[in-house]
Amino acid sequence: MSNLYIVATPIGNLEDVTLRALRILKEVDFVLCEDTRVTRKLLDKHKIETPTISYHSFSGKYKVDKVLDLLGQDKDLALVSDAGTPTISDPGFQLVAEVRKKFDKSVKIISIPGASALVTALSISGFSADQFLFLGFLPHKKGKQTLLKEIVNSERTVVFYESPHRVLKTLEALKNQLEENSQEKRKITIARELTKIYEEIISGTISEILYFFDKNPEKIKGEFVFVIQKK
Repeated sequence: MSNLYIVATPIGNLEDVTLRALRILKEVDFVLCEDTRVTRKLLDKHKIETPTISYHSFSGKYKVDKVLDLLGQDKDLALVSDAGTPTISDPGFQLVAEVRKKFDKSVKIISIPGASALVTALSISGFSADQFLFLGFLPHKKGKQTLLKEIVNSERTVVFYESPHRVLKTLEALKNQLEENSQEKRKITIARELTKIYEEIISGTISEILYFFDKNPEKIKGEFVFVIQKK
């Protein structure tokens, strides 16, 4: 029986990887990577020489078939993303689905847990985390306004990712929704560049955070996680 390991890797700081993850990455026959260059930095740091294979959102049927063929040859594989836990807001879930469909229980799928940007941000937000709603990346246009209404009316803490060039637009849209619903004092926390050198946590009302970025436009860069306090 072959194994497919879903291995969490650091979201920034290369020390944030478990001993078990390092052992698995050494022992498998191949590592499936979102970007082989990114993964190679982690492997090189820990002197891991396991060969890598590219697997990402643009991988077609040929690449999927190649992975399935390797598993059929009793090869052990590790699936990693560029950062964090694979399949979470990540196309790796499609491969897992294909493996389950073809092999059922003859290939064991094993999670090697570790870093996750959404859990990291939630843990330092100061907001209730007994229940929360994770939305991945918000849509660019279609359905975004409806989703924003759902966010501001949520009875649960809401977490989502955002790219730097859309941060201000998303903040403005949230501000409009909160003001419309007389909830403009609701708090949000934005985590930027988690675990990296320029990590920063900004917390306050939407207006306070917009003011912060207006005064510090150079900080609108990197990777962002939004955490919205529940209604």
